[in-house]
Amino acid sequence: MNLLIVGINHTSAPVELREKVAFTPEQLVDALHDISANADLAEVAILSTCNRTEVIATSPGKDSTPVVEWLANYHGMARSDLESSIYTCLNREAALHAMRVASGLDSMVIGEPQILGQFKDCFEQARRIGTLGTELDHLAQTTFRIAKKVRTETAIGENSVSVASTAVTLAEQIFSDLTACNILLIGAGETIELVGRHLHTAGIRHLTIANRTLDNARRLAELFDGQAIDLQSIPGRLGNMDIVIASTASQLPILGKGTVERALKSRKHRPILMVDLAVPRDIEPEVASLRDIYLYSVDDLQEIIDLNLSNREQAAGEAEAIVQQEVANYRSRQELKAADELVVRFREQHMQLKESELAKALTRLEKGEDPTTVVNQLANQLTNKMIHTPSVKLKNAVAEGEEEFLKAVTRLYELEQNR
Repeated sequence: MNLLIVGINHTSAPVELREKVAFTPEQLVDALHDISANADLAEVAILSTCNRTEVIATSPGKDSTPVVEWLANYHGMARSDLESSIYTCLNREAALHAMRVASGLDSMVIGEPQILGQFKDCFEQARRIGTLGTELDHLAQTTFRIAKKVRTETAIGENSVSVASTAVTLAEQIFSDLTACNILLIGAGETIELVGRHLHTAGIRHLTIANRTLDNARRLAELFDGQAIDLQSIPGRLGNMDIVIASTASQLPILGKGTVERALKSRKHRPILMVDLAVPRDIEPEVASLRDIYLYSVDDLQEIIDLNLSNREQAAGEAEAIVQQEVANYRSRQELKAADELVVRFREQHMQLKESELAKALTRLEKGEDPTTVVNQLANQLTNKMIHTPSVKLKNAVAEGEEEFLKAVTRLYELEQNR
């Protein structure tokens, strides 16, 4: 049985194509049943994220064409639309690929942690539906263990490499207890939503969302158990805020030096951390000159991100070494299992020969034939049948000049010692 991964990801295809072959959680139940029935797969799981869709399977053959055809048909596409963007990994390379994906080494952002949870979910889904067998279960458990080892033994996930997470990390470094801080987020777009998710995960209890459109602010506030205000209400609330993170599409600053100065007076000069993620900027640059204000622009954060990326790349080298060693161990187990199965088939084949010839010999003995003659014929018949196929293969190998095959047979039957 072969381990097979057929997929498409952020390095092989643009987002326009990736979104066409993505699966929603609701689709996966039907998809797993459908591919099991139509692509000749013994076991199968499907990993589908914003950056990749991968079919992870065991198959009696090595041809990925049935999987590609199924993927195209399921999503109503022509196979030719997919073929140039599809990659296929087989056996050792498939195991290595799975381990790299789960460890964050194949992600758009090296070391991102979400992929391991998504990887676990895809196998758990297959388990519930009944398309996960012993081979994929072993791959899953091995891969989870290796990904955890990579996270534990390297610094691949320790440094923030997105603007949103870096802003939150910066706040954590300045304030010893973020949960006690009052935080104002200005804007309601994707970046502010990501910041809000990071803060909510960190246990923030006092979060206010300010936006020009109050309904959008309320939508985010509901997600994070916060409060919503409009932009005009910011001056009256600013004096109570310990952290301000802004990211709007405004062409003019939302916060000016005078507004911030008045807020500081009401705070009796308790410091405020301000992070401006917008371009053009939401906070006037002059605010940085005020005492007790720590103002960081998106460029300041980018310098931190670049340094963190450099650190992650160094850690990625260590992680690659761990994965390479572990995939060697994984394949050793698989190869030993395959060898055991080969030995079983070898023994079964010869036991069948023995049983067949023995049955004939016993029948002849029951008829009263000479025992010596019967035993001699049994030995001759058994020997001839056992050596017939190897003899034919040897003659063909000699004719074709297959030196490696001949050497293997010589070792197998210890023919050098018999000369």
